[in-house]
Amino acid sequence: MAIYTKISRNDLMPIERRFNLGKIISFKGIKKGIENTNYLLRTKNNKYILTIFEKRVQKKDLPFFMSLMDKLNNHNINCPKPQKSKTGNYLINIKNKPASIVSFVEGRDKNKLKIKDCYEIGKNIAKFHAVSKKIKLYRKNSLSLSSWPKLLNKIGNKCNKIDVNLNNLMKTSLTDIKKRWPRKLSSGIIHGDLFIDNIFFKNNKFYGYIDFYFSSNDFLIYEIAICINALCFDKKKGNFIFNKKKSKNLLKGYSSLRKLSKDEKNSLNVLCRGAALRYLLTRTYDYLNTSKSAIIKIKNPREYIQKLKIHNKFNNFKNYYN
Repeated sequence: MAIYTKISRNDLMPIERRFNLGKIISFKGIKKGIENTNYLLRTKNNKYILTIFEKRVQKKDLPFFMSLMDKLNNHNINCPKPQKSKTGNYLINIKNKPASIVSFVEGRDKNKLKIKDCYEIGKNIAKFHAVSKKIKLYRKNSLSLSSWPKLLNKIGNKCNKIDVNLNNLMKTSLTDIKKRWPRKLSSGIIHGDLFIDNIFFKNNKFYGYIDFYFSSNDFLIYEIAICINALCFDKKKGNFIFNKKKSKNLLKGYSSLRKLSKDEKNSLNVLCRGAALRYLLTRTYDYLNTSKSAIIKIKNPREYIQKLKIHNKFNNFKNYYN
């Protein structure tokens, strides 16, 4: 959610013609995130999110994302609902880029999660996974393990200006992670990017999810590994410190509805390492390559240097649960 593509009132006229939203009375860019351009649209009676797809999102994947959100809504998972045009299409072109309009999800993200919030998030991820396994859609994870060597090669030694040992850290971690990566675990559709700003609360209770544009079919426990990285570290004086109470409660909430297998538990550490490396790679690449003209706050990759090093010191499920 960034502003790479600037629009004017004239760019909104095709939306008013093609969709049954009513007259758009205001629009405002949303600066959070790093992947796509987002605007908040207001009509007389409703609010919507206009997303213009940039960077890593490929046009061929958009029908998957739209169908997934539509089907999740039909199964009472609270998330943005894609709006269809008068001719039944989800997508429109704006400035020669594909774009979509989805319903506005009430509530908001929290600046800081409490221990009990992590339990509720875990439980609701298990609900999401129970529904997503029933949905007959498929998309390969475009940022899975097999893509990381190519991304590392693109980054090269340029990353050493961020940290003198960064290239070596990523290379050695990738080699070891590839050796230990599981081959067969319970799979389904995962959200794939459940950071704190993609999880909404309302009246201090879990309410829903947004931003499904990394969703894919993958190991279900990999979702939890991503969440441990995203939600279970506390920042203190610039350092990221692992909070085992948050991790334990996330896992307890998830396990209250879906029990983890022995293989999933045994794989959690390497999946956490992999998730940390995945975000370290993409953030490093973005840090080195994002246009200076983009109205965006670049996320610092150093956060994931710290997190990867912490996971590299762990070796079993007890590090995250007991």
